Amino acid sequence: MTGRLGDAWRHCIGAGRFDLALRRDYQDSLALLQREIGFRYVRQHGLFSDGMGVHRPYDHGGARHVLHAFTYVDQVVDAYLELGVRPFVELGFTPPGLASGDQTVFWWRGNVTPPSSRAEWAALVRATVAHLVDRYGIEEVRQWPIEVWNEPDLDVFWQHADQDAYHDLYEATAAAVKDVDAGLQVGGPALSPGADDGWLPRFAEFVTARDVPVDFVSRHAYTSGAAQHVPFGVHQTLAPAATLLTQFGAPRRQLAGTPLAGLPVHITEFNSSYRPDNPVHDTAFHAAYLAPVVAAAGDLVDSFSYWTFCDVFEENGIPVSLFHGGFGLLTHRQIRKPTFHLYAFLARMGDQVLARGEDHLVTRDGDGRVTVLAWAPVDHTGLGPPVAGHRVRLSVPVGPPGTTTAYVARSSVSEEAGNAWAAWREMGSPRSPRARQLDALREAAEPARRHHAVPVAAGRAGLDLTLAAHEVTLVEVTAVHDETPPWWDDDRLLGAGGP
Repeated sequence: MTGRLGDAWRHCIGAGRFDLALRRDYQDSLALLQREIGFRYVRQHGLFSDGMGVHRPYDHGGARHVLHAFTYVDQVVDAYLELGVRPFVELGFTPPGLASGDQTVFWWRGNVTPPSSRAEWAALVRATVAHLVDRYGIEEVRQWPIEVWNEPDLDVFWQHADQDAYHDLYEATAAAVKDVDAGLQVGGPALSPGADDGWLPRFAEFVTARDVPVDFVSRHAYTSGAAQHVPFGVHQTLAPAATLLTQFGAPRRQLAGTPLAGLPVHITEFNSSYRPDNPVHDTAFHAAYLAPVVAAAGDLVDSFSYWTFCDVFEENGIPVSLFHGGFGLLTHRQIRKPTFHLYAFLARMGDQVLARGEDHLVTRDGDGRVTVLAWAPVDHTGLGPPVAGHRVRLSVPVGPPGTTTAYVARSSVSEEAGNAWAAWREMGSPRSPRARQLDALREAAEPARRHHAVPVAAGRAGLDLTLAAHEVTLVEVTAVHDETPPWWDDDRLLGAGGP
């Protein structure tokens, strides 16, 4: 199979709640992420929750007024743009001063009840979007998708999971956004993986009947089962990773034949587990489990956003475990996890797809460098031993004509390599590692790297890769232009053979 490797995998990344982005360790982690991978957008909850202080009702002259304040919003967005990433704006949750009830979600108490005043909610949206346009310019903000709410089909995120109430909220919000500028992007409904098949078609019917603007459709995807609670964490069963691809394809299947059928589809959250306190995220298994998904999902959707990149992630309270939920471990040192390396490997792939398989993806870039991403198969049930010794045999094109040798560089993460979680467990799971332990963890987190030369015959080089348990490997193949001086002789390196 040939074609182009799109950037749907790097279009967006998830990041917990908005006010966490004010923290230095969060921003340091984002800087690392951008330096080594480079995402286009970042999405998070809680723009209108108390931690950001946007909606500020007050009494004056015997009347109620509202001040819209954007000090923290500006600090976060300024930091994002400096790092080369834009906000994928999620509008929610309801500010306490505008809420119709007291139902909340997460330990930081995001209010999930409908606004008590549609007009005041619309004014809040309009003021926020207008401020962003005024500060960053209309051409910039037109590039920012604006998503209405988060998983309104679940009563934990939207009181009673009331679809009619959500439609009312969406209509008011979309109108307010377009009041600022018709070219701004607005969409939703950010459905959960468990949304019934009727939610999205009914949403399409509503916006079509009332001519409500929709510029994109969004949904979430996870494969984890019910939480099995342990102190300060959970364990969960997992469905096969291919289930994620089925979920990714659901919006286009459900919208076929509707006026929304041709819209961009964004998976604004995906992962194995949605729980930040599930340690599966930290394992080598996790990278190998997700590898076939991130390698193939760009054929199904316009973007799919890993939830979340950062261990500064506090849905269920302040973390107790050193490892917690995201791509990287954050202390005063940054330690990468295997799934981080999976994405970093993708960032080094070429954009021309030469071949795909159940266990590999082969690409080439404009300089002729061939890259192979390969992964070991996993047992998603955890009932059998990890698959070790899996072999991937490939013949890849190497040029230009006349090339006789290729240089092969290989980087790998597995149970044994690039696995800080395994090293931390072997240390006895220290909750506050000392400096020497942190140094050891950083070293353990580095991928294993090796290199060798292979012959090229008739423009092709053979690769025979043996993968360790839960290994994900990146192989880079480049043609060798031999510049060895004619007098060089390796056999005489130690002076043997005389003058």
